[in-house]
Parts: sequence; C-alpha cells; structure tokens
Amino acid sequence: MSAVAGERLRPFLRLALQRGAFVNFDMEQYRYKDLAYTAFEGLLLDREFRGWPDAGIVVQAYLRDAVDDIRRLHSFAQHRGTPLSVRLVKGAYWDEENIVASQNSWPLAVWHEKQDTDGSFERCTDALLGAWPHLRPAFGTHNPRSLAQAAVKARAAGFGKSDLEFQIPGMAYLVRRLLENTSNQAWFNMGAAVRETALIEDGKRPQMAEASLQREDGVRVRDANVLGSRGGAEGGASERAFQNTAPARFFDPAVRAAMKDALRRVRNDFGRTYPLLIGEEEILDRSLADVAYPAAPSEIIGRVAQGRRDDAEAAVAIAGAAFPAWRDLPPTERGMVLRRAAAIMEERRFDLAAIMVFESAKPWHEADGDVIEAIDYLRYYSAQGERLAERVRLAPDVLGERNEYVYQGRGVTAVISPWNFPLAIPCGMTVGALAAGNCAILKPAAQSPIIAHALISILREAGVPPAVVQYLPGPGSEVGQALAESRGVDNIAFTGSSEVGLRLIETAARSHSSAPGETNGSGTVDHNAAARKEMVGRRPNVKRVIAEMGGKNAVIIDDDADLDQAIQGVIVSAFGYAGQKCSACSRLIIVGSAYEPAVERLKNAVASLVVGPPDDPATIVPPVIGADALERIRRYIESGRQSARLLVQADIGALASSGGYYVAPIVFTDVPLDAPIACEEIFGPVLSVFRARDFEEALGIALYSDFALTGGVFSRNPRHIQQARQAFRVGNLYINRKTTGAIPGRQPFGGLHMSGVGEKAGGPDYVRQFMDARTISENTTRRGFAPEEGD
Repeated sequence: MSAVAGERLRPFLRLALQRGAFVNFDMEQYRYKDLAYTAFEGLLLDREFRGWPDAGIVVQAYLRDAVDDIRRLHSFAQHRGTPLSVRLVKGAYWDEENIVASQNSWPLAVWHEKQDTDGSFERCTDALLGAWPHLRPAFGTHNPRSLAQAAVKARAAGFGKSDLEFQIPGMAYLVRRLLENTSNQAWFNMGAAVRETALIEDGKRPQMAEASLQREDGVRVRDANVLGSRGGAEGGASERAFQNTAPARFFDPAVRAAMKDALRRVRNDFGRTYPLLIGEEEILDRSLADVAYPAAPSEIIGRVAQGRRDDAEAAVAIAGAAFPAWRDLPPTERGMVLRRAAAIMEERRFDLAAIMVFESAKPWHEADGDVIEAIDYLRYYSAQGERLAERVRLAPDVLGERNEYVYQGRGVTAVISPWNFPLAIPCGMTVGALAAGNCAILKPAAQSPIIAHALISILREAGVPPAVVQYLPGPGSEVGQALAESRGVDNIAFTGSSEVGLRLIETAARSHSSAPGETNGSGTVDHNAAARKEMVGRRPNVKRVIAEMGGKNAVIIDDDADLDQAIQGVIVSAFGYAGQKCSACSRLIIVGSAYEPAVERLKNAVASLVVGPPDDPATIVPPVIGADALERIRRYIESGRQSARLLVQADIGALASSGGYYVAPIVFTDVPLDAPIACEEIFGPVLSVFRARDFEEALGIALYSDFALTGGVFSRNPRHIQQARQAFRVGNLYINRKTTGAIPGRQPFGGLHMSGVGEKAGGPDYVRQFMDARTISENTTRRGFAPEEGD
C-alpha cells in the first residue's frame, strides 16, 4: 500500500520540486499513520527527492507514541542526509480515535486526559529541539502555555527566529476546531459538565434509568451487554461480561509480518489430504475432491475425502449414542471446553485466516474478521448455554408446591454450512448446538472444507469428545440429503441460499422420526428403524430447522445525507469480498437532489477499487469463489446490459485473462424494479441504482422484495430516521453505517420473510433454539408437616 501511495504522490512532489513549493504530509487517523510515514520515507529516499529540503510531516502529540515518532523521523533524516520539517500538533480527531478503539476493542492510541496531551506536547518539543538540525520544528497549537514553553526552550538552546516556526492560524480556524471538537474536555463540553455539577450540588441530579435507556423516540431499551443469570429465584450463575475479540491491527508492521508468516506456512502445506472425522476414525479411503485457489485455480490447496450416505448414517448413530452423556455433562464443564477452544483459535488466528485467504479468496481483513467472529461465538454461546441450564423457579410464593422450568438439549444436530463465512458460520452453528447439550455433525460447503477440518480439530483438541462433534464433507445431494432425511437427526442448522434452505425445510417436515415399521421420507417401509433406535438408545423427535437464507438488500441515501460517509458505506457493503455476502448491498436508492452528486461519487469510487488476489494486503475486491459463480454472475451482468444503463465497471486489466475467477465491480442505473438484477440474489459485485422522488418512495422501493435480511439508511433527518426504524422492516437495519460485518452480541444477525427461519446468530436467544423446555412440578406437602414458605 505504501508503494502504491508513493507512486500516486510522485507526480505531485515532482511538480512541487519544479515550482519551489513546500509540501507537508498531514496525519489524521492513527490506523493510517504507519502507511503515511512509510510512503513519506520511501519517496524522500528516492534519488529524485533525496536532496530536496522542502518537505515535512505531522506528529500528533495526543498519540501515546508521539515521542517515538519523532525519534523515527530523526533517524530517518540522519540516514537521508537532508533535513526535513516536522509540524507538531496536538491532534484533532480525539473523538474518532476513542470511537474506533472502543468499537474494535483496541488499546486507546491517544492520551485520555487533556493534561496528558499537553505534557506529551512538551516532551515532543524537547525531542524536536534535540533533533536539530536534522529536524526543523514547526509548532501548531492555540494553547498559550504550549507556545510559551516551546519559545522559551528554543531561546535557551540558542535557536534563532528563523530556525523554527510557530503556526498559529486565524480565528476562523480556531472557531471551526472548537465547533468540531467534542472531546471529554473540550470547552463546550466543559460548560455542560459545569452545569450538570451545579444541578447535582443543588439536589437536582439528572434522572438515570436503572435498568433501561430511553431513546429520543420514547422507546425504552434494556441493556443486554451482560450474560448471566436469568433472574429466577434460584438463579446461581455468576454474571459474565462479554467482550468481543479485537480485529487485527494490520496497520501495525509487526501484525502484518505475522500474517505474512502465516501465509507462507499455509502455502507450504498445499497438497495435504484431509480425512473424514467420524467418531474415533479418520477415514481416507474415499474419493478425493480437489480444493483450488480461486485466484489461481491450477494451485491445489488440498484434497478432501468425500463422505457417502453410509458415512452419514454411521455418524448419526455415533452421535446419537454419545448424546445422553454430553447432554448431562454439567454446563460449566461444556462451557469450559468451548472457552478452551476459543483460546486455541485465538492463538492460531493468523494461520486460520491464511487458510481462508487461499481457500475462500478472503482478503486479509475479511479473513481475520471471520476468525474473530468464530472466537466470539465460542465465548458468547458457552455463556448462553450455562445461563439456560439454570433451573427457573416459577410461582415461588405458592405454598405446598415447587415448579421448575428447565431446558435440555434436543439430540443430534446436522450443521450444513456455506463457503462465504467458512469458519464463523459453521463454528456458530456447531457451537450453538454443543453449548445447548447437543451433538453436532458438520457438513461443510464443497468450496471450503479445509478450514472446517481445522475447526473440528480445534474443538476436539479442546476436549469435545470425537463422538460429539464430527466432520463429514461430501456432495450435498448425497451427504446433506442423507443428514436431512435421517430419523436420528433432531436439528438442522443451515445457512445458504433460499432455494436450498426451503428444500431442507420441506425434507425435514416430510422425514420426521417415525415408529418402527412406518414409512420413511421416501415413502418406503423402514423395517430397521427399531434396531437403529435401540442402537442409539433414543426415542423419535420432530426435526427443528434453523435456517438463515438469502437477501437482496437495499440502502437508501437520503437527500440530506453526508455523501462522503454514504458512498464509503455503500462501497464497502456492495463490493467488499466481491459482494459475496448475504448481507451485501445490491440495491442503492438515492433520494431527490442527492442523485446526481451521489452517482458521480459512486462512479469514481468504483473505478478506484483495488481488484486482485486475496493474499495481497492491498486487495479490496478478490476473485469470486469458483467457475460456476463466475459464469452465473456474468449472465446477470449481460442481463443488466440489456435491461438497464451501465454506469461504471472497474478495469481489472490482465486479471481478466489470468485464469482467476475475477469479476470487475459493476454498477447499473435506470434499472426496472422487476429486472432480474433488481430482484434476484446475485452474490457478486453487481449494484443496481434507483432514483426516488422522496423518502417515502425510497422506502417503497427498498421493501419491494421477497427478502428482508439487511437494509441501510444514510440520512441526517431525524424524522426520516425514525420513519425508517418503524417502516423499514428487515432483520438488520443499519443507520449511517455499512450493512455488512455484524458482530456477535452487538448486531445479532438474521432475516425475515424469505431470508430466515430462526433466531438471530450472535443474539441472546440463539442457543435456545437447540433446546427443549421441560416443566417439573412437585407437591411438597408432607402429611403431618406444614410446608415452609417458598416450598
């Protein structure tokens, strides 16, 4: 990335050199700091610019490592042999750095208190003055003390007036910064704090809800950030706060190096053969299927044994026999095993991410996000399983009887998972079943069986018995169908297309467990049913299907939206991972006067997208998953060319003939509402744009779909935002943010209508779906004894 940035900046610096102009490299977000510094250093070491003195860069004193940045620049300037300027500022994005750190569970990069930033500024002053003449100081601050200390120290060190610079902009800049700055110690907020303090001292403490928050629209919202007791009279589980796993900070050179090492290790392991994992057996004497790298299909990542119908039957029998012991294991012991698996996964996160880079063509950030979502599911669902296992006391004030409400696992769960989230989704479905006390058989997607093998191996290493969690790759038409039809399967957990999901639901309804000698799902009499039930030691059960299916998701850009924010959100939502997410934006609706400027920005943004192999950290849009997907998307694009107007298609150059499964991101406008590209799930980087006269019409277009998975709104109009909350009824509605990247415990994920059957993944009710409820009522009256109160 730094090399790309450098090449783009080179013509600009060349022109400045020719014109005798000074160029300063600014710094804003911390996550781009290393990129900015590396690009700056790379350019200035170039023979063309190495002797050029009219260049500088910013150091932000509110960063905790600001003094280290000055030391880095000092060392660089000495090596270069030509001085450079350093503009020392306090930093203007304190709020954003706090928000980004909070949302990603990252350490806070900035000083939290203003006095600490002021102290850092003074330490940076010492470092800058000590780096003379290699670094030329320029002080940019409105703080009188900060200016005075710099001036006094410079004078004491013998600096002349021309040796350093004080950059003090006019009042307009000062007022703008005051208006923008909403930090905890900004002038405006300090005034508000003084007023609140006065209210408290006057006995008028602001009203705070104890168990809920109240939104501006009057809706009371319960805080659900703590997993623990359900609140029964005898609830005994200690409350455990859930903390999401932090995504990798790939802007840190050490983290990038760790990921590159993992990619090398995984590439060195190409060609390995992966067996079925059925009970204690590792079965390899089956036909093998090649798994290829989508960016270079001639490269075979591995070969995977393919299960058969008889393997499915064996796995179900083994799981059924193991179920009672796993169900009756104390929930805290199950939870401990799952949390141990989370720790193992966290330790190997880069290796797991690297597998997905090659197997599923996931760019670095997408692959890492997949891993941390899986880790979150392990911890979140283990706590849910423990909480749900507590016995709830009903009617405790009634004398003479004791009533309890308890949950238990249902039996054997068949997990049928997709390829686009090849670790997170199968992990979530498998662990949801395990945490509830069920056994699980994972049938991964044909495109991503290797990472699924790693998942089952980790669960077993953590202590899940081999009979309780099994690995059964194979053709969906054979293995998947056998699991769906099996009388020994009690739950089917599925994520994938609506077409397959509806077929599974139909199969499950038709093939529920039957008594000995009754007909099975195919209509024939099964005379071996009694023997099989005796073998597994269980009674019949009605199958339960938990299905998350497709989407055709819409985003609305209101006529008053912040277009910078909106276009960025749409680009990430529509084209991240080549649009291969059920949550991806595939329909964009732009309201009124925002249409022309938004379309122009969208066009330029799409043209600038980096399409390339997923092992390149610069890639945003990777190849699609396979040849069939490539052909299907191409058919939709050709349909769009016939029915709509092409706005822009990114240029992918030589990638088009590289052999990889690349699709250039494409946008259509003037799309008919009933066109295939407007109605059908494409699962590729294809975006349809619609114009709406007003917000009400935009909502109507957004809801013109059989799906209801995700939706998005970019607006600064409170009335329209509230209208969307009420009327834009999708499973996950996102306001002024991207529509992808749901995080367990924060954005539980799942759709309505034709997009889903079941509770939301990563939500407080997910594990409950894998359980049955029981009520136990006891008459506690003893003849001759009066019951104690509460018995």
